[in-house]
Amino acid sequence: MASTYTPLGVEKMATGENAGTWGTKTNTNLQIIEQLTGGYLSTSIAGGAGDTALDVDDGALTGTACNRVIELTGSITGARGATIPLDVENWYIIKNTTSGAYTVTFKYASGSGGTVVWSATDKGTKIIYATANDGTNPDIIDVMATSSEITLANANALKLGDADTSAYVGLDAPATVSGSYTITLPAAVGAAADYALTTSDGSGNTQWTATSTFGITTGKAIAMAMIFG
Repeated sequence: MASTYTPLGVEKMATGENAGTWGTKTNTNLQIIEQLTGGYLSTSIAGGAGDTALDVDDGALTGTACNRVIELTGSITGARGATIPLDVENWYIIKNTTSGAYTVTFKYASGSGGTVVWSATDKGTKIIYATANDGTNPDIIDVMATSSEITLANANALKLGDADTSAYVGLDAPATVSGSYTITLPAAVGAAADYALTTSDGSGNTQWTATSTFGITTGKAIAMAMIFG
């Protein structure tokens, strides 16, 4: 019986097979596993609209889909995709450092399952789980986008970067907080200009309130907006 392979290229040797080469093949398997758990690959997806296939090479270290961290590079002149085979189940850290203001999509090679998309201005890093949850239409999930809660420890700021990440707006907690609380934003934007964000109760819910209702001039409202964002 000949060897078979896992969806990520690890060789499964049959009993009594590969006499004299078993050690070499086992070492290759271990190196593939090492790549899958901590390997880094920089690969170009340059070009116009279209896809670049990240592949699995059975029993070899050359598979471009077989690294934990993948950096997508190159000059793109249209929307680009990076695809993986339908049966790959793995999680990745994917960094988009392409040049060109076009979307980049990480997806399976075919099917209508979920995909992960970087916007035309997003040159960031995503944690991605390829589920292989369906033989025809498997899903790829942006782990952080679907997280239910994120905690930043030690009064670290939540930094919201601008379009080219050259600057940011940060929000952080005081050094000491007497008790945990959550501030809930309004469900919609203010009805017009000259509205300020105020608390609507003692539970952290907020609302937009017309500044005219509490005697604040437009100039003062602008000053408050500058201070409180």
